[in-house]
Amino acid sequence: MKRSRRIKLVLIGTLSAGALTACDPNPSAPLVTADRVYVNNFYVPGVGYYHAPFRGFFPRPYNDFDGVTKRYFFGGQWAAAPHQSFTNISSPTPEMVSLVEANRTDVSHVSRGGFGSSSHSYHTWS
Repeated sequence: MKRSRRIKLVLIGTLSAGALTACDPNPSAPLVTADRVYVNNFYVPGVGYYHAPFRGFFPRPYNDFDGVTKRYFFGGQWAAAPHQSFTNISSPTPEMVSLVEANRTDVSHVSRGGFGSSSHSYHTWS
């Protein structure tokens, strides 16, 4: 019984550490670098989705399907069929990093949900 409790504590601690490190206290800190590798559809707030075969960030996910036009989005273009590639991890080009950092949008005004806080409460009764 002690062993399973210890595993639960380790998992909770790992999740907490991951959540805390994901919160960047300095929004001007660069998130995108040419020496990091990103998986396909990795999302960076204020930047977009990474398309590994094209080594760049775009406003929509890789092979995103638009039901109205019946077309797929990849690499900044639309096509009648989804793009097929073996590349699902890569590093952005230095030019893409410069472009992304120059055009990064401010996401500090976005209201985030979450687990709530102790500063307020919600009641279902009157």
